[in-house]
Amino acid sequence: NGAASRPVPPRPTLGPPLSELRFEGDYRRMTMCAEERARYEGRLALWDRATQTALEVRDNSPQHEFPRQKLAGLLERIAQVRGKPIHCFGTMSLYLLGDDGRVDRMMQPDQTLYLHPERAQLRGRSQRMVVGSTEYPDVVLEVDNTTNVRRSKLALYEAWCFPELWVEVPDASPRAAKWHGLSIHVLCDGAYKEVAASKAFPGWTAADIHVALNEARLSEYTNAVLVRVGAALGERDGTGPDDDPLLREQRREALEQGRRRGRRQALSEARASELRRRAAMVRAVLEARGLAVAASFPLDVPGFAKASAEGVAAAAARCADAADFRVRLQGAGRQGGE
Repeated sequence: NGAASRPVPPRPTLGPPLSELRFEGDYRRMTMCAEERARYEGRLALWDRATQTALEVRDNSPQHEFPRQKLAGLLERIAQVRGKPIHCFGTMSLYLLGDDGRVDRMMQPDQTLYLHPERAQLRGRSQRMVVGSTEYPDVVLEVDNTTNVRRSKLALYEAWCFPELWVEVPDASPRAAKWHGLSIHVLCDGAYKEVAASKAFPGWTAADIHVALNEARLSEYTNAVLVRVGAALGERDGTGPDDDPLLREQRREALEQGRRRGRRQALSEARASELRRRAAMVRAVLEARGLAVAASFPLDVPGFAKASAEGVAAAAARCADAADFRVRLQGAGRQGGE
């Protein structure tokens, strides 16, 4: 049941010392005290109280920003099919507190996902999460464009007991030829295990997530995957497309359009049946009078479909031949119009 509480995760720990973490690539290392960190408005990959060290994120390239923004759009499609919202909180601050209640370490991921946003209970206007005391995101995304997350932040997320981490190396990354792809790391007995498919999003594989994050336009294949994942979440939660206001209205309108088309088709078929019956009557009258006509007569006569039953019967009873029937039917139509 999607509404059920999760098992309590292991108690988070500080993680490896900063000296053992390899932050490579486009970061700026700064000395920063706690007061300076509280006032800082930029993006920090990590802040460490023990060493008074901050690592400022300096990679704002499209290759880094596009995947996390694209993910938010993909999740909106899944949420609509599921019938319940999924929230992305972006680069919110993750705080690990010490025994004295002060911040020991802080990280800012590229994207954070909550399948049940009401559980987030984030603090302050900046939407801070206190590790170990508030609900964990279901998934954290790190875009590994110019660094090696596996040798740095992966160990910290594991020590902090985050249940699921996605590491994406975009196709457009300078290292794409060797490293591109997405890996999923799920916490099992306090340690990360790399798996082929997401635990939080049933049936969504690492390969399919990577494809979706790197498409310029949503493909039919990816759309089918998103619908399938959304349906699986809905089945787990007891919800569906009719619980989403937009899809519910679209489905209602589609149903009404189908009904209108059905009514028009039924009327059209009834009208066609009546014309065929009337044409058979005309041919029977003419044959009884010894006048031979083609099988398509009088359906091919201009004005036949709009002529009154009385006009058709009169023309059939008095005409000398098929041509005269046409003339009489046209005359009857003009008189009816007058």
